Amino acid sequence: MANLKEIRNRIVTVSSTMQITSAMKMVSAAKLKKAQDAITAMRPYANKLTELLQNLSASLDGDAGSKFADNRAVNKVLVVAITSNRGLCGAFNTNIIKQSMALLEDTHAGKQVDFLAIGKKGNDILGKKGNVIANRSQVYDDLTFDNVAVIAQDLMNHFTEGNYDRIELVYNKFKNAATQIVMSEQFLPIVPVEGDTSGAADYIFEPSKPEIVEELIPKSLKTQLYKAVRDSFASEHGARMTAMHKATDNATELRDQLKLTYNKARQAAITNEILEIVGGAEALNN
Repeated sequence: MANLKEIRNRIVTVSSTMQITSAMKMVSAAKLKKAQDAITAMRPYANKLTELLQNLSASLDGDAGSKFADNRAVNKVLVVAITSNRGLCGAFNTNIIKQSMALLEDTHAGKQVDFLAIGKKGNDILGKKGNVIANRSQVYDDLTFDNVAVIAQDLMNHFTEGNYDRIELVYNKFKNAATQIVMSEQFLPIVPVEGDTSGAADYIFEPSKPEIVEELIPKSLKTQLYKAVRDSFASEHGARMTAMHKATDNATELRDQLKLTYNKARQAAITNEILEIVGGAEALNN
């Protein structure tokens, strides 16, 4: 059994760690509220815009179709892995890395698969496992639509110039503070709506359907990427808050166990001292 000094030192260390994790939990909880409000307010607009563009794109024929809906043979794939810049958030980043590697090794096996990292953690790990063409982790320094739109525009340019035949997003979708859903979402080419699209014929177009589609599709794609980054940002704080909550609980339990061990060791030491004193007194009497 460790001596009393060692146990006391461990109690102090665990208590200090518990204070740090508790503080990190409260910071993440405060940031989560703001991030959650932002993504909750944005989702209805982003989803409706995407639905509208899918319906319009599906109804365009031949040369009138958008250049962003060009379904060509898939030989070159770009995976946009959206992770965080910091750790201590449980399996948040690990799940994205696993899904990205599954696209490389399974889904698109035998094809050229490159990565674009949004987040330092994804860049550090994927850079060792594959080819990362760019790291855009600085977007988290000022997470605004305009900053994310620059990345979306680069992705659109890669697709229209033929550098890649498909671009996919991998990110954590925010459900609640304790649950994040790993999403693998096709960014380009645009996925047309399935089934009968005759219901979209009731729209009145001014100036014309092709012009409207060509104008709105870039905005829709920028909004789609911004939503994914915002989802990931909220998920990060939720995952970190949950991880720090569990860490605090574990530290509290470990501290209590150490205190119990310390008290037992202290009682044993006192008992031994009493026995030694009694034994010495008995020896003198004899």
